[in-house]
Formats: sequence, structure tokens, C-alpha cells
Amino acid sequence: MNSPRILVVDDDENLRWVLQTQLEDMGYAVTTAAGGQEALAAIERDPPALVLTDLKMPGLSGLELLEKVRSDCPELPVVLITAFGTIQSAVQAMKAGAYDYLTKPIDYDELALVVNRVLDHFKLVEEVRTLRASLDRKYGFENIIGHSEALLSVLETATRAASSNATILIHAETGTGKELLARAIHFNSPRRDRPFVTINCGAIPRDLLESELFGHVKGSFTGAMTHKAGKVELADRGTLFLDEIGEMPGELQVKVLRLLQQGEIEKVGAAAPARVDVRFIAATNRNLEAMIEDGTFREDLYYRLAVIPLELPPLRERAEDIPELLQHFFLKAKEKQGRPDLVLPDPLVPYFQNYRWPGNIRELENVVERLVVLSRGSEITLADLPERLRRERPATDMLQLELPQQGISLESVEKELLVKALEKFNGNQTHAAKYLDISRKALIYRMEKYGIRRKGTESEDEPGQAAE
Repeated sequence: MNSPRILVVDDDENLRWVLQTQLEDMGYAVTTAAGGQEALAAIERDPPALVLTDLKMPGLSGLELLEKVRSDCPELPVVLITAFGTIQSAVQAMKAGAYDYLTKPIDYDELALVVNRVLDHFKLVEEVRTLRASLDRKYGFENIIGHSEALLSVLETATRAASSNATILIHAETGTGKELLARAIHFNSPRRDRPFVTINCGAIPRDLLESELFGHVKGSFTGAMTHKAGKVELADRGTLFLDEIGEMPGELQVKVLRLLQQGEIEKVGAAAPARVDVRFIAATNRNLEAMIEDGTFREDLYYRLAVIPLELPPLRERAEDIPELLQHFFLKAKEKQGRPDLVLPDPLVPYFQNYRWPGNIRELENVVERLVVLSRGSEITLADLPERLRRERPATDMLQLELPQQGISLESVEKELLVKALEKFNGNQTHAAKYLDISRKALIYRMEKYGIRRKGTESEDEPGQAAE
């Protein structure tokens, strides 16, 4: 790994040499400049990790160099060197953006301490920036795959809503990516550096949900051996995602309503409420308006949650996104299962588009991973697909017919299909019927209707079964 490079700027050649020697002894790479203009040229040529500059220099002073660096390279840290009698100038420079300063004569240990501290700090800043960029790629709206009009309409609204603190209610079927959308909203909001906390209201027993949501104090109930922070408290200044809000019991809905109205929580067993600052995103696959009608969901809570409602479309309503999703999950599964050379032929894609996917994106991902795990050859075949995908032949797999201007006889077309199918299978009625997706009995009826006689030999059909 390359050592961080430090640029030493001083008009005193002896001091430059001493600093260069000391810093190189510490393991750093060092370049030097005799003045401010020379330093600017060196920075433009190859920016260092740190600038160490004298304050008093002829021509461009250290303070002027600092101002220029702050303007052109705001992420580049600058440490000033000053004589003891001009510390006040160094303090002013700190206010102008210098990270730290050193006084002459420079102590070796102090030099090491300051340089290490500066470089460690900016290394951490860079790591945070890299992590944030990684999170942006992982949780940004662009990570939600698809370009269908139905999806893009939702993402447009979500993008505009993200910058606010407004409560959002996502309605979508199971497996459509509700949490992925909620995370994208959070990571594109001003709260992105604070926690994103999830609680599934349908996955936690009713008697534990209140404690899980609001926390409890020690001794508040049997088994409460310590104080516990609830999900709301953990999400303070961040975002709380209430998944499957329709499963929340009525008595807890009252407390969530109070939280939304007043920004206060009451821990189980606590003597007084505590204030929190939380942005809420809720999601459900249930019809909350119907639940309001039958009295199982509070109307006032619904309107508090649905400030910005988002309707995430099911996969069957965005079939044009399936090829892109399919490719994404296929590449992901191949990498996970160590099968980089496995091929998914293009003619199989319409079978995925033709299926209605009741389990939505989650079902698609699971099917793709199963195919990658279980397929034996180097290429996935039609026989590898689940039977439910093969059940109906895709529209793109049908005959492409040119319709004549003068009209056409449907019976003639049907008769021609029967003849071609029988010829394809050498007169085998069982195979021809299966190919046409009709019963053998229906095939024989149509053969009799159109006066079609058996073609070739039918090894699987008993003699005398063909039409006369």
C-alpha cells in the first residue's frame, strides 16, 4: 500500500530538509516546495494527502496559500507552521480553514502527533464518503429495477417526498419490495446519516409488540431484568419503518397515534413520557379503508399515516420489467452459487413474462435461484422451468400470422394446424394433441370433422383409433 504523501512548503531550505527527513523516517512520502506559487503548481500536478506550510513566506504567504487551497481543493487538509510570537495569526488561519498548526522550533513528537491525527481524520472522512456512496448505490432509487410507467410514477412521487418529513404509507402486495422502497426514501432524505429502523407488526406476538416498539423499564413486568430501548427510541432523528401496519392491534394503534400527534413515547412501566424525533414510513398489503369500515383499524391513524400514499404495483402489472429483473437475479444467483458459465436462453424469457407471479418479485428471485441450483446442464432448458411457468404457452411463442385483406376462413386455419401438427409427429395423435394443448379425444373429433386421415405410423396409438 502506498504511503500518504505530504507536501512541505517553506522558503527555508534547511527547515524543508529537516521536515522531509523527519516525515520520511515516520514512513511518509514527501515532496517539497520553496514557496506558495511552487506549492500550488505541485498540488495541481499531483494533489498530496496533506499540506504542511510555513505561515510567513515571501510572495504568496501561507495564509494566502491556505485560502487558495480551500477554494480549489476543499478536501485537502492544511497544517500551518508558525513562530511562537505569531500564534495569533495561526489562530486566525485556523478560523480560515486550517486543520491545525505547529510552532517553531518543531518538536519531533508533536509533528508526528499532529500529522498522524490529521491523516487519520481525513482517512476516516474518506471511508465515510465511500461507505455513503456504497449505501447510495445499494439503497438509492436507481437500485429499484424497472422502467415501466407504473413503477416510474411511484418512484417520481417517492423521490419528491423523500426530502420532506411527511409520513408515507406504502400499499403493496407481499413480495413487491416495500422495504426496499422505504430504505430508498430514507437514504435520499436529510435523515440519511441517522438510523433506519424496521419493525414488522405482523411478526411479533401481540403481547410483546408494545415493549418492542416503545421499550420498557427494569421491573415493569416479569422478565424485564434491564431497561430496554424500543424501536422508536432507536430510530430517534432517523426513520422508523412500520411494516404490515394493518396487523397492529387496536390498543397499540392508539399509542402510535399519540406518537404521531405529539412526538412522545411512554415506555412500558415508565413514570413519564419521553420526546422523540422520528420520520414514519408505514406499509401494508391489506385494505386499510375496508378495515376502517369493519372497525379493525382507526380512521384517525390512517389519515395520519397516509399523508403521502404510495401504491407500489404488483409484478403482473409491470411485465415489461421482468426481463431486467430476471437478468439481475440470474447474475446474482450465478455468482452466489458459483456457476458463472450457466446460460439462460432468450426464448425462455416470455415464459417468465407470461406468468402472473402471485408472490411478486420475491417469488421471481426464488424461482431463478432454484433454477441456478438445480439445472444440470450448461444451459437452462424449458424442462427446467417450474410446471406453473410452462403451463401456458407465451404469446410470443405463438404463430406469427399474416392476415389477407380479403378475409380468411377460421376452419381452414384450424384444419391446416391439425395437418401440420400430425405431420410434425409422424401421425402420432398423442404427441400432436399435447403439442396443440388439447386432449387426444378433441384432436380425433376435429380430425373427423375435417376429414383428416392419419399420417404415417402412430407407435403410441392403438390400431383403429384414427379417423376413418
